Amino acid sequence: MTIRLILRLITLSLLASILFAQSANHDSSQTSATVDPGSTANGFYRNPVFGLSYRIPYGWVDRTDEMREASSDQSKATVLLGIFERPPLAAGSTVNSTVVIAAESVSSYPGLKSAAQYFGPISEVTEAKGLQPVNEPYEFPVDGKPIVRRDFIKQVSSIGMHQSTLAMLVKGYVLSFTFIGSSDEQVQQLIEFLRLSTPAKSVKNTTRPANP
Repeated sequence: MTIRLILRLITLSLLASILFAQSANHDSSQTSATVDPGSTANGFYRNPVFGLSYRIPYGWVDRTDEMREASSDQSKATVLLGIFERPPLAAGSTVNSTVVIAAESVSSYPGLKSAAQYFGPISEVTEAKGLQPVNEPYEFPVDGKPIVRRDFIKQVSSIGMHQSTLAMLVKGYVLSFTFIGSSDEQVQQLIEFLRLSTPAKSVKNTTRPANP
């Protein structure tokens, strides 16, 4: 298998996992407001509504818009950030390190009460793409916030692809953070760029009142 095909497999695997809920619930009559996409500036992605930020590694390629277009109903599932170490189909001798942050409506997962339950259907899709889990979902707090993590690995020829997905429930959505690298150490370094804060009540409510 060529590196080009490996990179395409990575991208398709990510999209399949992110948009699983949407494709499984395309006939749902429930509608909701469009997800706030956040914004990127000065090397940081920020989304105050969900209370998160991510420092984008220097020189990485942003493919958020292209990945977001894959969602036909962005009120149900949308990509908030999709970045790659190099262009997704560019040739290379190593895994194309990747970070994808997505938001999916909790209503797309009937009966979902905790972030750990999210890994049931998502793990099925991920394993179908050849990524094998190396552990059960476990607590992995970021900035003291409750978040759940599960790790996967796929061996393609001599290349080991390591993936860690983190998930948490915020304001009626499942936020998922997917990190892909060539080693556990590289994945952990990517996770360390993630910061979580208290979600804003609304976009208009993000400024503090002046001191009396």
